[in-house]
Amino acid sequence: MTMIGTVELSAGFADKVTSAQATFRAVMQAMARPGALQRLDAELHHVPAPLMPATAAIALTLFDHDTPLWLDAATKTSVVTQWLRFHTSAPVVEAPEAAAFALIAEPHRMPTLECFALGSDDYPDRSTTLILQLESLDEGPGFELSGPGIRGAAALRAPLPDSLVSQHEADHVLFPRGIDLILVSGPAMIAIPRTTRLVAKGGN
Repeated sequence: MTMIGTVELSAGFADKVTSAQATFRAVMQAMARPGALQRLDAELHHVPAPLMPATAAIALTLFDHDTPLWLDAATKTSVVTQWLRFHTSAPVVEAPEAAAFALIAEPHRMPTLECFALGSDDYPDRSTTLILQLESLDEGPGFELSGPGIRGAAALRAPLPDSLVSQHEADHVLFPRGIDLILVSGPAMIAIPRTTRLVAKGGN
């Protein structure tokens, strides 16, 4: 058992195998059903702020030594960085375009989507998946989602930055290149893959 400051680096998941399997299934389900809320209820130990439970569960499940990670200013603390390295071995990179995943606790201050890896026509999977932490996934401005995995349209209310919405729409035409988004609030998550249209509806 290792200590970093006052943060104990014991097992991230209370039940590593079961929790990782459940988290992986939830992430895959979220990607297959854009806009549908998924709960990640795995029991976690000593998750450092400002990481939310769903963010930590996703990191413990999907990150490894082959997934370079970019952190925004709010998450790039020594405690968070060392916790992630200890539990996942994911290398932290300085350049957004070099990252397979990006953790963003302050979406209104994030770089533009074009700063991240968009993949290529031959290797669209070589893009950055953005994990955005939000105050809520059921309050705030309204959005309509449409596209593969959605019957008709899906509704979303979340405090997304206006600039992100317009950038995602511009990014949509680059398919199969593009950015996948995972929105997180507490233990809950919603995925907005690159194939999903995101249109602001206005209102609070």
